[in-house]
Amino acid sequence: MQDKLLRESFSGLTAFFAVARERSFTRAAARLGLSQTALSHAVRGLEKKLGVQLLTRNSRSVMPTDAGERLLATVVPQFEEIDAEIQALSELRDSPTGTIRITASDHAIRMVLSPKLKKFLPKYPGIKVELFTDNGLVDLAAGQYDAGVRLGEQVAQDMIAVRISPDVRFTAVATKRYFANRAIPKTPEDMIQHNCINLRLATHGGLWAWEFEKGGRQVNVRVDGQLTYNSIFDCLDAAVAGLGLAYVPADMAHPYVRAGHLVPVLDDWVPPWSGLHLYYPSRRQPSGAMALLIAALRHEA
Repeated sequence: MQDKLLRESFSGLTAFFAVARERSFTRAAARLGLSQTALSHAVRGLEKKLGVQLLTRNSRSVMPTDAGERLLATVVPQFEEIDAEIQALSELRDSPTGTIRITASDHAIRMVLSPKLKKFLPKYPGIKVELFTDNGLVDLAAGQYDAGVRLGEQVAQDMIAVRISPDVRFTAVATKRYFANRAIPKTPEDMIQHNCINLRLATHGGLWAWEFEKGGRQVNVRVDGQLTYNSIFDCLDAAVAGLGLAYVPADMAHPYVRAGHLVPVLDDWVPPWSGLHLYYPSRRQPSGAMALLIAALRHEA
């Protein structure tokens, strides 16, 4: 009897975690290979057993209740540890397998991760990598991610971080046509007088302040302009189109600067940042698949 109750609890928890992650019974059912009816039955059975509602359902989405959020926060990490151990055992076979979920900025995905994965994935057909674009800071546990990629300065101290890129330098750029009847900025404060292209951070919804530093003096400028995007690549495209000043990673802008399409300004105000880092919780032992991926992504100076 106890074994049956244990199996039912695990089944219900697995169903609940899948629905909470996907925010949809349809997508969760497809992910688990179950019918929606079976999935709904499992979740309702868990809610009945616990005596609390774990999910709120409407015509558009499914969201965890406060009780559901508490269950996610307390039990998911333990399930992840169990999954990691099971995955580690399965990878004792010759061919490593597993799915690795990574949250990263669009710049990191396009300029660093994708080029390296192009070489890595064909070597290990049993490994799957899911990449999720988010330019804000993300809670790995809440999002059920295995790892994240951010600039070194943004990684929390309790995380294990592995550098996967050289130093990153930003640059403010616009076309010659844009500057035809406007003064070129000499200081960060001059940006306030320009039509700047903003980046909205998806996680927090705020606009990113442009960060400058020179001679130990740090200046964060809240710029204004007619255009706002949530993708740094859209900001660059708008600058190339002559629609304003954009503040983007220099490796993205370099081809356009070299071709004469964009003009960089205030380069002496932008020191390098300590590169992109793959990070993951220090309490988690990387699976075999994850260890292989870390080795493939690691930046060699």
